[in-house]
Amino acid sequence: MNNHILSVGTSNPGPPVSQQQIAAFMKLAHGLDHEENRKLQFIYRQTGIHNRYSVIDDFRHLDVDKFSFFPQDPSFEPFPSTKKRMGLFQMKAMDLATMAIRECLEKGGISTAEVTHIVLVSCTGMFAPGLELEIIHQMGFSPDVERYAIHFMGCYAAFNAIRLADRICDSDPKAKVLIISVELCTIHFQKDYTEDNLLANAIFGDGAAAALVSRQESGLTIKDYNSRVFREGEQDMAWGIGDFGFEMKLSKYVPELLQKGLGEIMAFLESKFEISKIRNFAIHPGGKQILAKVEEAFGIQSISNQYSHEVLKDFGNMSSATILFVLKKWLENPASKGDILAMGFGPGLTLETLLLEA
Repeated sequence: MNNHILSVGTSNPGPPVSQQQIAAFMKLAHGLDHEENRKLQFIYRQTGIHNRYSVIDDFRHLDVDKFSFFPQDPSFEPFPSTKKRMGLFQMKAMDLATMAIRECLEKGGISTAEVTHIVLVSCTGMFAPGLELEIIHQMGFSPDVERYAIHFMGCYAAFNAIRLADRICDSDPKAKVLIISVELCTIHFQKDYTEDNLLANAIFGDGAAAALVSRQESGLTIKDYNSRVFREGEQDMAWGIGDFGFEMKLSKYVPELLQKGLGEIMAFLESKFEISKIRNFAIHPGGKQILAKVEEAFGIQSISNQYSHEVLKDFGNMSSATILFVLKKWLENPASKGDILAMGFGPGLTLETLLLEA
């Protein structure tokens, strides 16, 4: 008997910030001259992103005197430490998580007391005793609810959480597993003008999502999944802890490496998922070029992957929370029928594949 994703709730720190406004902020932060600013503006226009969200209001301002998180100095010095950034995560994450959880449980028709397991996912913030404990105490979950935390796995981590929830429900048919992803990517903004930072600053945003998994026959059926690591891209997508926040390594070659990797396992994926027969896709919107390369590799029409493009446009890449935003759109579309193939990518270079049925 299959398990199901019953409902998904999402939240963002609003209101949205336009991509144009963020580009103007980056010009100030990087101290760019006219020619370099022209290049930056071109990159931002090519992202496919219109708006993003951030818990840091400073991105809305071009006057340093209005900054509340970054120093009120044109040099941005002293640049915020990792400790200060983790303090902001601890202060802001709870409200976002609460909003997403409430929507998820309301749509799933489940009370906090009925949830048996909680799986917290984040690669942008962590502390102990932990966000999941704050959620349990403040939202009225049972004190004996089982809890798990998946940290630092990157954009594909929600796939791991869904797989864990599926296995929990297999072992305990009465289980009701709540997955909570909270990603505050923008608190790790880096001002050094490098290729890695330029790409990361251009696509990442903040958001939270919660998903409910159980045996109840409703929503999206979890049918199958697979995980694959491509060693060749190990140095092209990475995530490390620095003195001034978490540091992203994001090579411009990732889309090409991903397309090459997919080509190498195309026959395996076809035998396992019968991709040629699938018409609905939920590809992690890691960026416009990643969507384009995956669609090209599988011969997917953009309309079949439309919700990934919509989420990228309206929210940017929110790391692990992003795929849950996409699945929410599939879940809430009454016209959704048949199999949906979801894919996520992250450090490793890792490919996660999940077959669902609407």
